[in-house]
Parts: sequence; C-alpha cells; structure tokens
Amino acid sequence: MSLPTRPLGTTGMEITRVGFGAWAIGGSGWRYAWGSQDDDESIAAIRHAIEQGVNWIDTAAVYGLGHSEEVVARALEDIPENDRPYVFTKCGLVWDPANPTSEPRRVGDPKSIRREVEDSLRRLRVERIDLYQMHWPAEDGTPLEEYWQTLLDLKAEGKIRAAGLSNHNVGQLEIAEKLGHVDSLQPPFSAIRRSTAAEIRWCAEPPPPPQKKKKKRRSAGAPSTTRA
Repeated sequence: MSLPTRPLGTTGMEITRVGFGAWAIGGSGWRYAWGSQDDDESIAAIRHAIEQGVNWIDTAAVYGLGHSEEVVARALEDIPENDRPYVFTKCGLVWDPANPTSEPRRVGDPKSIRREVEDSLRRLRVERIDLYQMHWPAEDGTPLEEYWQTLLDLKAEGKIRAAGLSNHNVGQLEIAEKLGHVDSLQPPFSAIRRSTAAEIRWCAEPPPPPQKKKKKRRSAGAPSTTRA
C-alpha cells in the first residue's frame, strides 16, 4: 500500500503526511514514560504501519533511555534496505543512568552530541541517520551556534542526512539559519496546542535571497584602471 507523500523541505526525502511516533514504545522506568509496553507488540505496530504505507519513524535517544531506538532497529532488521522507512531521531537530552527517573539534562556540548550520535547509530544499527534533530535548546551554557554547527558538521561528515531543530523558537531558528540551513523543525503543534504558530509560519516562508553587494561609487576624479 502507498500513501501520498510530500517533500521534506530541501532534504530530497519524500515523506508520508503521517509518520510513526516512537515515544511510547520506549517503555517505563524513565522520567517521561507512558507506561509499560510489550516490545513484540511495538514491533508489530511498527511493521503494520509500514505495510500501510507509512514511510518514516520518529524517535529520540531519550525515549526509554535508548530503548525506543533499539525497538525500532528490531522492527526493521528483516526488512530489505530499499523498503525501509526513514528513521529520524534526536539528541541533546542526557540522562543519569544511576537515576533514570530524574530530569534529563539539556546538553549542547559538541563532545556530548558526538557521543550521542554514535550511540544512536549503534542502537539503530544504521550507518547514517536520515534526520537528526536537537531535541531542546541547550541549558548547559553551550551557545546555539556551537551545537548547531556540530549538527552541520555531522551532516557534512555523512553521519546524518539532514539536520533539524525541535522545540526552538523563531529567534533561535534565525540564528541557526545564518550558519547553515535548518532542514526541519519539530514543534509541539496540534489542534489543541497552537502556541507555535509563529514557528510554523517561519518554516513556510521561503528564505530571503542572498543580498548582492553594492558596488562602491568612485569619487569624481578618482583614477581607474583596466586590465590589458
């Protein structure tokens, strides 16, 4: 079965209008859990969604403290590579293994992000992540420019195909866009939560064309030269 698709910005990926959200399948035992889940049922649900034409899965390292990514990998392991959905995941929320139910820290340190991407690649059993997003603005003192540049570097290195931001506002998006294109934004937007409408509008507006440098006028009597 196939479903209608739309381009995901300028990434070259065509995605279905509905994807599979893998937050809940992370299971219990962490701060923002939705309760215990049966992994076999989660795997069956993912495969059913794919059979119905859904072609992308949204997860995050923090969902189940890595467990959601592992379940996604198990669900896709027997599916031929060309038939697999896109897999999107996130970074920037770091948990304490000794206290899994504590509040995850919002970390943007480049070394941390690089550790996280390697952990996600291992858990997902892939060589490249289709879309990698910073989950929340950092609160560890790392400037946005620094952690966004790290994601852009990961993209250039081929670790990720596209780089995006989650839960960032228009001002933060503008700062990031000046460094390199923001491929995606994932805001908490729904029919009952519409406070991020400004961010949606920002995404819908085409970026301004690059400004041409104005030629300096020569003052009267100034010498001019020509090449022979």
